[in-house]
Parts: sequence; structure tokens; C-alpha cells
Amino acid sequence: MMKIAPLSGSFMITSMLGFLISVLFFYPKISKSFGAAFSLLFVLMFIASVISFVYAPVEEYTYPKRKITTKKTKTK
Repeated sequence: MMKIAPLSGSFMITSMLGFLISVLFFYPKISKSFGAAFSLLFVLMFIASVISFVYAPVEEYTYPKRKITTKKTKTK
């Protein structure tokens, strides 16, 4: 089975915003071919982020827990 790397949440948000911008701005106003190409690119990015969200292993990529140290008081 393939190893799937975890992608960040900003990758998913970028794919959603990019798709909306390309459909609403590029496709009707600038160029239909550029709008379609950008839309396809951002859809593929979104699919990759969903696959990563579902199948990426979480245990291997968690941050290590920080040890909390307390100051010891001197006793007389």
C-alpha cells in the first residue's frame, strides 16, 4: 500500500478558494481555457487534500509533548 503524506489545512482552503476564483473570475471574464485549466488544477488539489485527510497516518506526525518542569523549593 502507498504511504500518504499529511497535507495542511491551508492546502485545502487554497484549493477551495482557487476553484471559486477561477470559476467566478477567470472562466467568464478573462479566458475560458485558462478558467477551465485552473478549475481542474484546484479540483485535483482538493481531491488530494481529502485523500490526505482521510487516509494519512496521524500517529507518526504528531508533535512531541513538552515536559512541564516545576521549580523546586529549598527546604531548611
